[in-house]
Amino acid sequence: MRPGAAPPSEQNISAPKNLAVVIVFSALIALGTFLSIKLPTPLGEITWAPPIYMALSILVGPWTSFSSIAVGSFLGESLNVAYLGWPAIYAPGIVWARAPEALIIGWARKKGVRTMVATMILATIYETIMFFFPDSFFYAFGLFGYSSPQGWSEGFIIASSDLLTMLDLAFIPVALVLIRAARPAFRRLGYD
Repeated sequence: MRPGAAPPSEQNISAPKNLAVVIVFSALIALGTFLSIKLPTPLGEITWAPPIYMALSILVGPWTSFSSIAVGSFLGESLNVAYLGWPAIYAPGIVWARAPEALIIGWARKKGVRTMVATMILATIYETIMFFFPDSFFYAFGLFGYSSPQGWSEGFIIASSDLLTMLDLAFIPVALVLIRAARPAFRRLGYD
């Protein structure tokens, strides 16, 4: 970058460079989603992907990270569906719950650390809600192979294990370390 020139924004990055970032980080997110800590049904898993996508949202901005998270999460969860026999709705469901986190977190990329942490917390709350309410409905009516119809109260009780998604908050310090470590490399690539 020339001295005195304005820092490039996400829109000023070349399409091939953004595509390369999406491909590489989709693969990392897919791997982090597939290689997870498996938990009993109905929770399913705790994945290694959150610190990757939280950091990526800050490092490259909301739209490039949105694409990476959507593709990587879908691929990783599709592997879980194929290998573990989970309901097929899990693959689009994780995209529904996880990809918009990039838009929430990415908004804070030029803000201070407190704002970044606050958006990571808000994004985790969003993801938890986006798992909890649809799952409550799916359990209540026995949709998508979740179970036989349970009724509203049982659906909410069974889906309450989704609230453990808030454990992703523990990954925020890891994401902050990743941001600090990777920021110089991303700046050399033109992301600022």
